[in-house]
Amino acid sequence: MVELTLADRPAIVTGASRGIGRAIAEKFAQAGGDVAICSRSLDGVEPVAEELTDEYEGRVVPIACDVTDRGEVRNLVDRAIDEFGDVRVLVNNAGGGVDADDLLHRSDPETWTDAVELNLTGQYNVTREVLPAMVAAGGGSMVHVGSVNGLHGIALAGYSAAKSGLLALSRNVATHYGQHGVRSNVLSAGTIETEARQAEMARKEDTDDTRQRWLDQYPVGRFGRPEEVADTALFLGSERAGFVTGTNVVVDGGLTCGLPTSFVNDVYDADEVPDREW
Repeated sequence: MVELTLADRPAIVTGASRGIGRAIAEKFAQAGGDVAICSRSLDGVEPVAEELTDEYEGRVVPIACDVTDRGEVRNLVDRAIDEFGDVRVLVNNAGGGVDADDLLHRSDPETWTDAVELNLTGQYNVTREVLPAMVAAGGGSMVHVGSVNGLHGIALAGYSAAKSGLLALSRNVATHYGQHGVRSNVLSAGTIETEARQAEMARKEDTDDTRQRWLDQYPVGRFGRPEEVADTALFLGSERAGFVTGTNVVVDGGLTCGLPTSFVNDVYDADEVPDREW
């Protein structure tokens, strides 16, 4: 069996200062990988790099990079190659909600443009820059962190459209460059208990039971943890996923598989404890 390791598979993880990106960087370093991590400011990733370098064998190099700036993206990839020799894994994680008014009837062209720029064009920029280096290295794996917003009509028009576009971008990479050894997959995450998400829910809980109604959408009865997304990213980045490409791996606690738990319980008595008498 092929060991689940990133030794000799240098990686770039964008948006790695906190939350899902930080958890992925830690998981990669723990698996013996050398990792270049970036955020818009070095202040965000330098403490992460210091902590992970002290704790794990893999080298973790902090780099400032705004993924919407093509010049900074080129510098990111050049630095990673200078440090590690090549790039074999890319995790396109940078992104996020731009504006609470990213609902179609409330949004303006600037809100739409900002959401798409951050969540799709930025990922294109990094993918386009890494691609030649990955091909030259003999292949590798791209993991694009998407969202359930790109699968269902939930909210946030620009953000959701961008995450949906990421699916098409990834499939094109898989189709066109698989012959060069490049794999490309999307990892679509549900609600994950990051610092930013907790702060958002805390603001809403002051006035209503938003958290409980939100949890009701998840059959497993809880939100996800950053390390659960990181585990999946590690698998996709490793050689254990050598025959997995062009697909979308959904890590959402069952959110997109059915109806709200309360509805299923009320209508179908699904909360009854199963027994063996049938």
